[in-house]
Amino acid sequence: MKTTAPASIVTRNLADIATEGGNVYEAISIISKRANQLSVKLKEELADRLSEFATTVDNLEEVFENREQIEVSKQYERMPKPTSQAIEEFMAGELTYETPEAAPVVVPRELF
Repeated sequence: MKTTAPASIVTRNLADIATEGGNVYEAISIISKRANQLSVKLKEELADRLSEFATTVDNLEEVFENREQIEVSKQYERMPKPTSQAIEEFMAGELTYETPEAAPVVVPRELF
């Protein structure tokens, strides 16, 4: 997964993150949903790569440390976090999203 997102924490200006309408909360919601998508994808990739090293041995004496498996795990640990990657995608305008129509508000008659 190629990305230009930084691997470390970066301070952001909330005004830069706001959507076209200036709604910061909507932007955060969009970013968090994208981060969840990226996280699921990343976990699936890691599980697939690590499944290559899986053994069905029950005997503890035969289980050994697999250096390739450790290197794969370290590689994924060094990658940018899904949240950082989602923020970069949002800021670069690479995400498309639709805001559903606002649902009508139902108010009980007693309040009129």
